[in-house]
Amino acid sequence: MEETKEGTTLPVHSQSIKVTDVLKDGETLTFVVVSQKHSGMGEYHVHRTYDDFEWLQQHLFSQEDVPGIHGVIFPPLPPKAQLNASGKVLKQLGFLSLGEWQPYSTALETFLHQVAAHSLLSKNKAVEIFLTSSEPPGKDKVRKNIFNRLSQAVEEMRKEGHKDVDSSFKLNCDHNLLLTGLTKTAAERFLDVVQTEQKIAVACGHFSAALHLCVEPGDDPDKQDFSKTCVKISEVFELIKKNMSSVAENNVCTLGFGLDLESRCQDAEKEMLFRRTCKLVEMETAIRNAEKAKPVKKAAMEELKKAAEKDFAQICEVAKQEIAQFQEKRVDALQCALVEWCKKQLHTAKESAALYDQHLQAFKAMA
Repeated sequence: MEETKEGTTLPVHSQSIKVTDVLKDGETLTFVVVSQKHSGMGEYHVHRTYDDFEWLQQHLFSQEDVPGIHGVIFPPLPPKAQLNASGKVLKQLGFLSLGEWQPYSTALETFLHQVAAHSLLSKNKAVEIFLTSSEPPGKDKVRKNIFNRLSQAVEEMRKEGHKDVDSSFKLNCDHNLLLTGLTKTAAERFLDVVQTEQKIAVACGHFSAALHLCVEPGDDPDKQDFSKTCVKISEVFELIKKNMSSVAENNVCTLGFGLDLESRCQDAEKEMLFRRTCKLVEMETAIRNAEKAKPVKKAAMEELKKAAEKDFAQICEVAKQEIAQFQEKRVDALQCALVEWCKKQLHTAKESAALYDQHLQAFKAMA
């Protein structure tokens, strides 16, 4: 996920890209993507469906002619969101299925930021078309890409355990495998916490409404006191509902989104490491074929061997740069998510504490 200097390729500022709105038309979601022109004279406003995002991603995957492209950690595109989604789809989306499309829009926005800031990927003409063309980018079929080849390679699971020639990549693979599992588990557990908070908020709302049913009219002092108590308790539970809703919302838009992005990025690194392993196997096969080739085929096999070695060396060079920057950026992003999470929860706690104190004083006055 290597970044490029601002202004070297795209006609827009990469960090100005925003997904500002989500439009619903039947079962179709359309996202409004806004970006600021480098000239400073206005903005681009385009409407894109999820199919358009997939179109862009497939064009990025199809750059077979770019040296070292297999060493790129491709920015992860979130799974497709659907209206009235099934439980299976909601499980795939996790935190991105919560919050009235805001987390999902942020995920798409982050994907575009990462693509537009990448020194290799941002040079693809498809990126400029996606961000600036007023018309849909097109439905042209993309030729066979590296992920098609990855799908074929997955059938050869033996490659996953293939002995690496570089100990640093072996260490990265082990580290990535551990982090991938831990991050997924943390995200799932934190999602359980958020959903529990949402259920508590709903239950408190129902109880608050139910307490109003206990209010009785009349001049009986006891009934009036009881009714006032029910109303006051109802207000307290309404406050608890709002507090729990705010806490859940804070969890989603800060640490929840951070864990979701971290999980998808770890998967993206895993895919890159596996592609490199597949290329390593191809290179070793070419070397063996060259060694065993008969004189009549020796020259051709040697050329294939040199090409495979050059290709693999380029992949490793790109991969090392990508991993170094990837790890630095992932630590920074997760740290920012944790800091923002703490800030928002402290702010919510202070506000709620002040309101709880007001209700406490009101109860004391009633007594």
